Amino acid sequence: MKLMGWLCVWALPLLLGTFASVCWLAEGSSSMDTANTAESTSQGPQARKSGEADGVADPFHSGSNGGPCKRTNCGRGRQCVLLESTGRAECVCQEKCRPTFVPVCGSDGRFYENHCEVYRTACLQKRRIYVVHSKDCFFKGDTCTMADYNKLKSMLLDMQPKGLNGRDRNIKRDMDQKRALVDTMFKYLDTDGDGRLCSDELEQISMKEHLEDSLLECTMQDLLRYDDYNNDGHLTLHEFYTAFQVVQLSLAEDQRVSVSTVTVGLSTVLSCAIQGTLRPPIIWKRNGIILNFLDLEDINDFGDDGSLYITKVTTIHMGNYSCHAYGYEELYQTHVLQVNVPPVILVYPETQAQEPGVSASLHCHADGIPDPKIMWLKNGMDLQPRPSKQLSLIANGSELHIGSVRYEDTGAYTCIAKNEVGVDEDISSLFVEDSARKTLANILWREEGLSVGNMFYVFSDEGITVLQPSKCEIRRHIKCTERIMASYEEMCPKGEGVSPEHCVWSSAVSVRDKYIYVTQPLQKRLLVIDTQAQNVVQTVETDPFPVKLLYDKSHDQVWVLSWGSMQKSHPTLKVIPQASVGEVHHTIRTPFQRVDDFFIPPTNLIITHVRFGFVFLKSEPAVHKIDLETFHRVKTISLKNYSCVPVSMAYTHLSGFYFIQCQSQSRDPSSAQPQLLIDSVTDTVIGPNLNITGQPYVSPDGRYIITPDQQRGKVRVQTVSFQGVLGLSRELDTSLVVSDLIFQPSFTKSNQYTVVAASGSGTDLLFSDLATGHIEVLRSLKEPLSHHTWPWGGPNRVVVSSGLFGQYLVTPSAESLFVLNGKLNTPHCEVSDIKRGNTVVWVGEV
Repeated sequence: MKLMGWLCVWALPLLLGTFASVCWLAEGSSSMDTANTAESTSQGPQARKSGEADGVADPFHSGSNGGPCKRTNCGRGRQCVLLESTGRAECVCQEKCRPTFVPVCGSDGRFYENHCEVYRTACLQKRRIYVVHSKDCFFKGDTCTMADYNKLKSMLLDMQPKGLNGRDRNIKRDMDQKRALVDTMFKYLDTDGDGRLCSDELEQISMKEHLEDSLLECTMQDLLRYDDYNNDGHLTLHEFYTAFQVVQLSLAEDQRVSVSTVTVGLSTVLSCAIQGTLRPPIIWKRNGIILNFLDLEDINDFGDDGSLYITKVTTIHMGNYSCHAYGYEELYQTHVLQVNVPPVILVYPETQAQEPGVSASLHCHADGIPDPKIMWLKNGMDLQPRPSKQLSLIANGSELHIGSVRYEDTGAYTCIAKNEVGVDEDISSLFVEDSARKTLANILWREEGLSVGNMFYVFSDEGITVLQPSKCEIRRHIKCTERIMASYEEMCPKGEGVSPEHCVWSSAVSVRDKYIYVTQPLQKRLLVIDTQAQNVVQTVETDPFPVKLLYDKSHDQVWVLSWGSMQKSHPTLKVIPQASVGEVHHTIRTPFQRVDDFFIPPTNLIITHVRFGFVFLKSEPAVHKIDLETFHRVKTISLKNYSCVPVSMAYTHLSGFYFIQCQSQSRDPSSAQPQLLIDSVTDTVIGPNLNITGQPYVSPDGRYIITPDQQRGKVRVQTVSFQGVLGLSRELDTSLVVSDLIFQPSFTKSNQYTVVAASGSGTDLLFSDLATGHIEVLRSLKEPLSHHTWPWGGPNRVVVSSGLFGQYLVTPSAESLFVLNGKLNTPHCEVSDIKRGNTVVWVGEV
């Protein structure tokens, strides 16, 4: 058997009183040398060993060639040297033994490679050590247990090396300090400065510092036994780091931030680039929330190498993720995840018929990440119009405008939207023909389209007004006394003490443009209106005082919140299933009691299905997540740590932020609580949304969050980037006390919006272009309803748009209704004799 390694010896020149050590690279053999032989070494400057010619010194009869050493008997483990200055013989500890492997046990309980090492060690340690003829040490192991060994290392760390001042002793020993301490210790032990700790260096330090009396069952040699991982007979600094658990972590500068892009619906892996010795487990965070220990549906697997797996990526997963080794948060890598979405488009109108000489517009709205580019084909051929009065592209191609149509403009116009990850297309057909020709297109466009679709339904004291906005034409007025088709009772029966007879409404929703559901809080019911027949066709009984409706398009359900009384004494939450189906409808009671309000995120072209909603309970600092299909509570998210009783919520599917408006516990308006942010990936409260207070509103594409700050007279605009980063964009100074706020698609730039806000205390209406920040204010729109005459919650002055492609808006005053041109930001007309028309629904073709 061969043994390769570094064998180290050290000598103690008595005249100098200093340590000196020398290491040789030796190759051992299996020859059975006796324990009293020693290999000669090169001479020191003051001493020459006897037996130099033979290459071997005999410790019993040193000086075989004659001279003083021949007559000197040094004993086992020692050898004779001649002092050059005096010529006298001197016995010193043997410098090294032949590297033979004949294992023996010493009386000190240690394991030795041969007999010579036993006696040489006895000489070095100046104590009696003899060979024990027992095999116990081979089978039972060293008396230095792992626990004792750890105590030894702790003691060595606690011993302050020379050179550290008192100030350093009081500093908390983090990893950097521990590394510096171990570095200093290694240099102190490495007396020859070769970067390797040998057995002899460890022993001489043990003797010098008198450690043998305080090391319990362990010695300095146990550092080699436990932590010489490659068994080469010495410890490197790297092995020393491992022994003292000094974690060496590194992260390349160019990898501190990693940007990943993945297409929605696919899976992705984020790998942590932090490397190093003894690297602890990798911890992943999102918005400061540790992900490793959460039971998440889509992030439920962490690889052996510390990678993060997202099994099915959606837009809520975009954002920043950070990784660090457990316990070492100061070194971290940031992963920026962008989620790309193929385009989804909608054209309007699908079909239109126009007479020659009039103008026509074809609209194409495209959602996608990144923003899609739009192009048009006519009958399959590229259509690249040059700017002219006849043919032009508006708002980055989202509108194709024909100034004066001719017969040859008849055709199928294909809108194509394309981005990095996909393409979508749809056709808008244009027929140019004389109105006298009764073609199918003409009939559909002129008779059905104009008579049924694209109408505002306004619910007022006088009944229901169906308004066509472009001509300010009342197409139908359903009076209070009209009969309901199913029951033949009056639409608004006269109540006791109520004179004259009038209707009371509180909330209405459009259900796929087929039906309108509207509440009658004083009648303990809601009405269902058929938009094709423009008649009330059914009543649905509810609990007393139904005040709020919301249509869940994902599940075709209408949710109904009832107060039970004007004092909200017995609130309930019910659901009407299959709301768009033409049958007799009924309500299903949900299991929630003391309901104060609820929130269901909206859908759009990209997000077509919503799984969860939220319920707020009276005076409770929490939101309850519910399954919209089963109506069961999924979990409760406590807001108690922030003393937040929720008032309203908003949601963006970009990075999945929920924004919660908190109820102010103080009467002092200046002490309003800031909004809270919840991460929908982890259902965890992130913390306050800066210092923003008030009700949040989110644009349909999820990119803008608008919060009117009523106390400070500002409107705060936040944006969410396609990398999921939420930031404050701008503040709009306005004295408007906002009652209601909506987003209208921009007419000049695709994928942008104009904010329209109505005042709840004055006559003003605000328009703000989010792309430019430009603000216009319409004034003198008459006074809104007072708050005490609108006791049903929600805005006392609504503002309602005419759909994705519409340019008209309506907003009521106390005694009339205003129709506004959103394209020009100007009043269009005023419809008088509509009192308390604060419940408005748009029924459009899209």
